[in-house]
Amino acid sequence: MRMLIATLTGPDQVGFVERVTRLVAEFEGNIEASRMARLGGEFTMLMFVAVSEARYEELESGLQSLGGDSMNVTTRPTSYGDPEGRPGWLPYSVKVNGADHQGIIHHVSQLLAERGVNVESMDTETVQAPMSGTPLFTMDAVVLVPPDVSYRDLEKELDEVADEMNVDVDVEPYRG
Repeated sequence: MRMLIATLTGPDQVGFVERVTRLVAEFEGNIEASRMARLGGEFTMLMFVAVSEARYEELESGLQSLGGDSMNVTTRPTSYGDPEGRPGWLPYSVKVNGADHQGIIHHVSQLLAERGVNVESMDTETVQAPMSGTPLFTMDAVVLVPPDVSYRDLEKELDEVADEMNVDVDVEPYRG
């Protein structure tokens, strides 16, 4: 089997997901993991696809053929990743909540990068508060922390960033 990452972005419309997944199935591919979301007026799919060596080029070409004026498509060969993983690294959940303003994601991700922490996944969203209409920011991330970074130190440093950014942060062991 060969592995492929595909990113497809286009105007949000009924049938977007069906059209793409039909093509993957047509070439006997299997979507191993995916993230899909409407962002503004666009819909985006990010997929990790397994396909036989014999059908790989056909699938990649088929996905590219979906591109054009209304859909942007990128594909990239990949693998399952490092089978050795990161021995001794621990997964943590990082949640951030507060009034939305510029720089929150950058400040949190900058601290994580400086500490050598790897972001495995991160979802962010801004919604309107029910009564006041104030924009509220939420971030939900899963990170892998190297063995030389203690939980307490990471929690303390993230609390300091949260105080600077006037948001709340919660760090806890990731439970999957």
